[in-house]
Amino acid sequence: MRRSISIILVLACVLLAIRLDAFNALRLFYDHLMQRITDMPLTLPYPSPPSPAIWRTMNASDRLADVRARLLPKLHEELARHQLQLGRPAFIRIFKEERQLELWMQSTNGAWLAFRTYPIATYSGQLGPKQREGDFQAPEGFYNIVTSRLNPASNYHLAFNIGYPNAFDRHHQRNGSLIMIHGDEVSVGCFAMTDPIIEEIYLIIAAALQNGQAEVPVHSFPFRMKPERLQAAASSPWHDFWQSLRPAYDHFEKSHRLPQIITTAGHYEITP
Repeated sequence: MRRSISIILVLACVLLAIRLDAFNALRLFYDHLMQRITDMPLTLPYPSPPSPAIWRTMNASDRLADVRARLLPKLHEELARHQLQLGRPAFIRIFKEERQLELWMQSTNGAWLAFRTYPIATYSGQLGPKQREGDFQAPEGFYNIVTSRLNPASNYHLAFNIGYPNAFDRHHQRNGSLIMIHGDEVSVGCFAMTDPIIEEIYLIIAAALQNGQAEVPVHSFPFRMKPERLQAAASSPWHDFWQSLRPAYDHFEKSHRLPQIITTAGHYEITP
């Protein structure tokens, strides 16, 4: 169930102001407030998670057992409706402006099919890449999830690290750590989902990795990179950076095949 904005968020911002600075704390609260006002709920067909108080007492194994027991019977049905199977390779695309996370999966015939588009409960910061630890920015670029980055014991319900900073970020001297997609609906640099949504995503990502996918790509864009939207952003200091993300976006939009992306001399390149 979605948590409403409460006094807890206000207190959290006060604590942040003590540790950081008041302006950034207020900005964080404002961003979170505006995102929640425009929240678009998504109802999934599973029993609700335990209360946060109960969840916090559960170890990682018990959490996963609980999630599997509640979700797996219906999840298999949901995937079958899309001609998909649990354990098939997965791929995530994020669009910050639209506050959407797309989950794609590869069918048995090799085609990439859209399974579901989820509303992002909240992310922190503005459009533009993450540059440094503590800047409250959610990153933009090309990342990946590997098995070691799954965290069922997260304080944010369930979580997985997307691997920021990548080679491109390090080349440009960007730093930061522990950038996650997680539950609990609160973000200080991550992409936060509702708890029911992160449970479905987590099971699909974990199953793909356990079934042999070496890494699950995560492509994080500022917005859907259509020519008219990029033109509207021509005066942004990040316009050139955003243009560098566009070839990967266009490649998948046109072919529905995953682009192979490498970093060469501080530039993203798509390899044959």
